[in-house]
Amino acid sequence: MQSDVQEYYGKTLTGSEDLQTNACCTASEPPAHLKEILCKIHDEVMAKYYGCGLIAPDELKGTHILDLGSGAGRDCYVLSAMVGEQGSVTGVDMTDEQLAVANAHLDYHREAFGYAKSNVRFVKGYLEQLHELDLAENHFDIIVSNCVLNLCTDKAAVLRHAYNLLKPGGELYFSDVYAARRIPPELAKDPVLYGECLSGALYWNDFLALAKQAGFADPRLVEDRPLTIENAKIQERLGNLEFYSATYRLFKLDALEPACEDYGQAVRYKGTIASAPNGFLLDKHHYIETGRVFPVCGNTYRMLKDTRFKSHFEFYGDWSTHYGIFDGCGTSIPFDADWETGHDGGGCC
Repeated sequence: MQSDVQEYYGKTLTGSEDLQTNACCTASEPPAHLKEILCKIHDEVMAKYYGCGLIAPDELKGTHILDLGSGAGRDCYVLSAMVGEQGSVTGVDMTDEQLAVANAHLDYHREAFGYAKSNVRFVKGYLEQLHELDLAENHFDIIVSNCVLNLCTDKAAVLRHAYNLLKPGGELYFSDVYAARRIPPELAKDPVLYGECLSGALYWNDFLALAKQAGFADPRLVEDRPLTIENAKIQERLGNLEFYSATYRLFKLDALEPACEDYGQAVRYKGTIASAPNGFLLDKHHYIETGRVFPVCGNTYRMLKDTRFKSHFEFYGDWSTHYGIFDGCGTSIPFDADWETGHDGGGCC
């Protein structure tokens, strides 16, 4: 399907208005600090954006980021502004037409952000073959991707390579499309459904299994929404299949356990991340209000203490006593049928 995807995104689609469904669209309203950056992105880059979520986690200054399936470069340029001149952003894409647009506007964005030298570079390559590109292992603080994993023919390979490229304590933070059940083979071969980010979508539980096999022991769901397709003809072909757009964060932490275990630990967020003064959102089930002592499982404790977030928290407890499974840990479908459902104040995923 790689050649079909290249054809679809390189020639069939001339802009986001050519999409036949809403799968490759971002519905969430960007926060104020991102809106300011988006206003500086070149119009041609914006017109060729096909993402399904926001992939700009907190605390990025000075970090080194890899964008998998960077397309025309919108997310790379947004992240370029967020990491600052001392950070860097590398985008990988396989489509010549998209890369041409991205590379054409390097100087435009360097000047827009007031940098003496661009901190962005684009590399042509296949995500299934990241190990063959000029990318150093254990180098990147964060890897992002926006509605691209579903387009990959070997998703397990992409996740394995991403794990190897991350520094210890780094994270894969990405948005993608997931299905509520496995896609029938006859639909998976349809080039339009595949190009629209639907028939290549993983069944959500298969994704969790692949992520864990790659080394990401405890995938965390940040946000999700149901997709409504908005195309009667395509919806009819899909039948009863249901799809979700979801953002996950996967940390490279060797000590994470398979389940959320309770050691009687807690954290307190200091409110010191500029974009999150009132509270920190780790994932859908962990919004940690500033100043509040917040009980956490052992995995959450490590995700905050053994990563770039450490300086923004106070930590309580140790590993001396195990109290069993953390209350509320479950394995049912993680997505909400109602997009308006809010974040929980606590509890484990």
